[in-house]
Amino acid sequence: MSLVTLLPFIVLIGAMFLMTRSAKKKQQQAADMRNQMQPGSGIRTIGGMYATVKEVGEDTVLVDAGPGVELLFAKNAIGAVLTDDEYNRIVHGIEHDLKTDVVPDDASSLTETDESADDAAAASDDKVDLGKKDEPADEAEQADEAAEAKTDDAPKKTDGDSDAK
Repeated sequence: MSLVTLLPFIVLIGAMFLMTRSAKKKQQQAADMRNQMQPGSGIRTIGGMYATVKEVGEDTVLVDAGPGVELLFAKNAIGAVLTDDEYNRIVHGIEHDLKTDVVPDDASSLTETDESADDAAAASDDKVDLGKKDEPADEAEQADEAAEAKTDDAPKKTDGDSDAK
């Protein structure tokens, strides 16, 4: 047999080896993650339910899904073990404030001094009326008269019977 006929088989076997190797690594990482669960840690099940671990057994996990709700899951049903910050953000809506320096939305606050900021704040307190104002009666009458004059001066259209031929 020549090397040319064996090359496709060698490539196929190598690809299968690499795929199974990466799958085994992922399975090992998932098993390690599940073994690191401790009571009190937040989890997400493969079904998408968030809960807190209450007890960890050999093959099972007892979780607290809410007040008075305890559920028993197989360890394989745990999709992810979450950090405390991530669990609180998702379940309770509590954002952990790690940002000490807040970047402003615009650059104007970076260039203003304290005095100009106070002046700008005082100026922004004034109400601005953006509504359409009514025209005074004199101007409205003049506009109506001008519109009537235009219609009187314009030649009238007929339905084709004209005097001039």
